[in-house]
Amino acid sequence: MAEAAPEITELSWGQVSTTAGTFRDAKLWPGGGRGWDWNETGTSHEPGIRPADVSELLDHDPQLIVLGCGQERRLGVMKETLALIEQHGATVEVLESRAAVERYNTLAGDGRAVAALIHSTC
Repeated sequence: MAEAAPEITELSWGQVSTTAGTFRDAKLWPGGGRGWDWNETGTSHEPGIRPADVSELLDHDPQLIVLGCGQERRLGVMKETLALIEQHGATVEVLESRAAVERYNTLAGDGRAVAALIHSTC
């Protein structure tokens, strides 16, 4: 059985609290998580989430990846990112961050192999 994905305990403006730690933005996967530092991959609101942002998630073989695109949904997602996720056989859901937290927690609570990127601000 796959390791459990960490629970998100709170989302507030500028902070994602999880059972794996508290971060400004979060990368979560079955068995762990860490802060999501956009500087690592050169991510910006446009064009948005890059393939390099999800590659670490894919290393943990999630069945589904939830992308939280901000509380005002201002973070885009590159087409190439969606294609990469699908090439790995995972499903992807792109949601406003509060909805993404709810969806992710439901899936994780059901024991699904779920991963997420959660943007905590706009």
